[in-house]
Amino acid sequence: MLDREVLYKAYFTKDKLVHHHINSFNDFIDSGLQKVIDEVGIIETNIEETYVKLGSIRVENPTVTEADGSVERLYPNDARLRNLTYASPLRLEMTIVEGETEKEPVEAMIGMLPIMIMSQVCNLSGLSRDEMIEFGEDPLDPGGYFVVNGSERVIMTLEDLSPNKILVEYNQRYDDFIEVAKVFSQRQGYRSLVIVERGRRSILEVSFPSVSGRLNFVTLARALGLETDMEIVQAVSENPEIIKFMLENLEEAEVATKEEALEKIGGRVAAGQAKEYQKKRAAYVLDRYLLPHIGVDEGDRYAKGLFLARMAEACFELALGKRGEDDKDHYANKRLKLSGDLMEDLFRVAFSRLTRDIKYQLERASMRNRELNVITTVRADVLTERMIHPLATGNWVGGRTGVSQLLDRTDYMASLSHLRRVISPLSRSQPHFEARDLHPTQWGRICPSETPEGPNCGLVKNFAQGVELSTGVEDYEDVKRMLLDLEVAPVGGRYE
Repeated sequence: MLDREVLYKAYFTKDKLVHHHINSFNDFIDSGLQKVIDEVGIIETNIEETYVKLGSIRVENPTVTEADGSVERLYPNDARLRNLTYASPLRLEMTIVEGETEKEPVEAMIGMLPIMIMSQVCNLSGLSRDEMIEFGEDPLDPGGYFVVNGSERVIMTLEDLSPNKILVEYNQRYDDFIEVAKVFSQRQGYRSLVIVERGRRSILEVSFPSVSGRLNFVTLARALGLETDMEIVQAVSENPEIIKFMLENLEEAEVATKEEALEKIGGRVAAGQAKEYQKKRAAYVLDRYLLPHIGVDEGDRYAKGLFLARMAEACFELALGKRGEDDKDHYANKRLKLSGDLMEDLFRVAFSRLTRDIKYQLERASMRNRELNVITTVRADVLTERMIHPLATGNWVGGRTGVSQLLDRTDYMASLSHLRRVISPLSRSQPHFEARDLHPTQWGRICPSETPEGPNCGLVKNFAQGVELSTGVEDYEDVKRMLLDLEVAPVGGRYE
C-alpha cells in the first residue's frame, strides 16, 4: 500500500504551493530586468552626437532610508508595521557618449523595485525557522506576495489565449458565416491581432492594427515578397481544392508587382500624402504592426508572407471541412501570465517613462552649459512611482484592473487559496457560458469545485492541488539546431 504521508509531504509543502509565483519573480530578477534594458540599449538625445549607453542592471536587498538619512536592511514585518513598501534599490550602469569620447561608466540608482516575500533577493531567503521567528515571521508562511504601503498584495495569475498561435473559427457576418483565422502576435509586451478571413466568393482579406478596414490577401503577400502567382500558391498549399480557391483570388488581384502592392497599401495608410512618404509608411506599418513576433526588420517580411499563407490555408481547410473550429476553452490554447511576466510588462512601461525623463534632464543641463552627469539627471521617483502605484491599486498597464489584490488573511487556507487563484480577462457582465463551463482539459490543472458563485462563477478559478506549471522557451536557437540535426529543411530558407 502506498504511504500517503510521503506523498503529502512531497506535494503539499509550503515550497510547492506558491513556487510558481516565486520562480517566476526570480526569473524576472535574473533575466527579465536585463532583457528590458537590452531592448532599449541606448537613450538618444537631441544634443549633437550625444547619447547614453545602458549596461547591466543590479538588484540589491530590500532597504529603508530612515529620517536621519541612514540606510537600514528592511524586513517584511517592519514594512507591515510601519506602513512601508518592501522594495529594493535598482542600480543601472550608464555611460555618456559624446562624439568619439566615452565617459567612465557610472552606476546610478534608477528606482525602487517592490520585492516578493521569499524570493531570492528577499531578506528572509535562506533563514532558518528560529531566525524567521526572530524577525517576526511565521515559518509556515509561503511568501509569494508583496508588501506595499504596509498592505499585503498578491499578483493574480492571468489566463489568456495563447499568443503567436493560429486559431480558426466561424464568424457571423450579416446572415452568413465566414471562415476566420486569427493570431495574437506578441512581441516585447505589444500585442497585435492579425485576422485572415474568407469573405464573399472565397476572396481572402487581412486586417491588422494601424490599417483601417481589410486588405486584399494577394496584395499583402506581394508586398511581403511573394511576387509571382506560383510563389503565392505554393506557399499556401499543394491541395488541388485549395489551389482552385487561390486561383480565384489571383484572378481578382488588384496588383501585379511588389512596388504596386506597396503603393496600394501606402494609399490606405497615408492617404493624401506624397507617393514617396506613402511607400515609406507602408513599409513601416508592415514591419512594425504585421506579425511583430516574427520580427520587425525588412528581412523578416518573407517569413511573414509564409506565415500569412499558413493562415490562409487554415481558412480554406475549415471551409472544406478538413479541420474543425479551434476550441478557445481547450487548455492547450491557453497560456498563464505569472507575476514575473506581469512585473516585466510593468517595468517595461516604467523604464520607458524614465528614459524620456533622463533625455529631457540631459537636454536641459546641456542648454544651461552644465557638465553632463548621469547621477544628477536620473530622478529615481519617476520609476519607483510607476512600479508601486499599479501594485497598490491593481490597475495594471494595458488597461487591466484587479491584477493585484489585497491578500485574503481570513485563515491559512484562505491565504493559500488566494495565492493559487487564476483569473480570466473576460467581462463579468456577459454570459460566456462556454468559458465558465468545466472543460475536460482542466482535469488535474484547475480545481473543479473551487470557484465563486454569482457573476465571477467559472471566470475566477483555482489551481488543482497537484498542479505543476511548465514555462515556455524564449530562445528558439536550440530548437532550430535540433530540427537541422533531424534534417528537417526550413521552408524557403527560413523557419515558419
